[in-house]
Amino acid sequence: MTNRRDFLKITSATAAASIAASSSLFAQDAPPAGEKFVIGLMGAGSRGTQVAGTFASLPNVFVKYVCDVDAGHAAACAKAIGKKAAANDNTPAPTPIRDFHQILDDKEVVAMAVTTPDHWHAPAAILCLKAGKHIYVEKPCCHNPHEGELLVAAQKKYNRVVQHGSQRRSYPKNIEAMAKLREGIIGTVRFSRGWYTANRPSIGKGKAVPVPANLDWTLWQGPAPEREYHDNYVPYNWHWFWDWGTGECGNNGIHSLDLCRWGLGVDCPQKVTSSGGRYYFDDDWQTPDTQFVTFDFGDKVIQWEGRSCSPRGVENNNTGFGAAFYGDKGTLIIDGGSYIVYDLKNKEIARVKGPNPDAPHMQNFIDAAKANDQSKLNAPIAEGYASVLLCHLANISQRTGRTIHMDTQAKKIKGDGEAEKLWTREYRPGWEPSL
Repeated sequence: MTNRRDFLKITSATAAASIAASSSLFAQDAPPAGEKFVIGLMGAGSRGTQVAGTFASLPNVFVKYVCDVDAGHAAACAKAIGKKAAANDNTPAPTPIRDFHQILDDKEVVAMAVTTPDHWHAPAAILCLKAGKHIYVEKPCCHNPHEGELLVAAQKKYNRVVQHGSQRRSYPKNIEAMAKLREGIIGTVRFSRGWYTANRPSIGKGKAVPVPANLDWTLWQGPAPEREYHDNYVPYNWHWFWDWGTGECGNNGIHSLDLCRWGLGVDCPQKVTSSGGRYYFDDDWQTPDTQFVTFDFGDKVIQWEGRSCSPRGVENNNTGFGAAFYGDKGTLIIDGGSYIVYDLKNKEIARVKGPNPDAPHMQNFIDAAKANDQSKLNAPIAEGYASVLLCHLANISQRTGRTIHMDTQAKKIKGDGEAEKLWTREYRPGWEPSL
């Protein structure tokens, strides 16, 4: 088991080595033509296994490690990915490990996929950047705005490619839909709406129990404050606790909000207002299960609706996910990788079906990493953070109970000391992320 002292010792050594070396000296700058692109993965749960499997299915890619603080997750993921890799091109199965520092020290590994719980996303990505790795980081890229700022700055400082897991930016028909919006298919667009709905059950009232033998609870918590282990935290319910998760808005709302912001061509809102709460069950769930947020950009508006326990969709959409754009000549609705266009009389004028694969987004990352060119990415980390910031502002408004006003140039909260305290978080002493 890795204790805090060992963690800090390894982290300090890695950081020192990365700062001292020029990025051009790293062995993982780019594999020569024909050689495998070698990647490691941190966080081997359900989403991590999906991400690792997609990378393993791409040509000339070798997933060398899958890492998880739960030894059972790491072993199961390695077994599943080994089958995919063998079927693809006889690449060996990945090695399951518990501590991701083993990956940082391996110069053959050129990139890392970070698919952990939210509170580890930015701290892990920054450590990997310091070690010279390119990064694919799942959404949301940070647990709070401070971490997002650090991650964007780290990408520039260490000159590595960082792709955000906003894979819908690589769906072919989403790209097409955005082009048609720019061409004026529904005229001038001032309002967009995103939503996510589900039918999640209660998580109950948890109780303190011994940590399972297969789980390194200290490393799982990492930079978060030390808490005793409860039986309703993992493997998924951490999403609904502020110490580790970002609620439904950061969990799934990020995807529709990213589409909304992309389509409207907006950046930082002037003000953000959230309402809602935990309405459906009396349990330990801390984040809202019902949330309605308005993002005012001055001349344009985004509204997001989240209902974790009420699955009925919006705009005749019952998949639980969507983003709609309302123009002076009609409406365009994106549903996954497809879109529909209506005129002002609600007559359907186009219905375009498309796939929703992750592979193009990950291939885009690999291509950009091989060139070490951030400009080639479909979802560069600065764009990813700009959308994730909307989720954080929504949650800050929700937690303070009032509208958040922004300095849109500095991209900072203004005139609200209580809200500004939520810009960052309480860290376990000695585990604070830094450049």
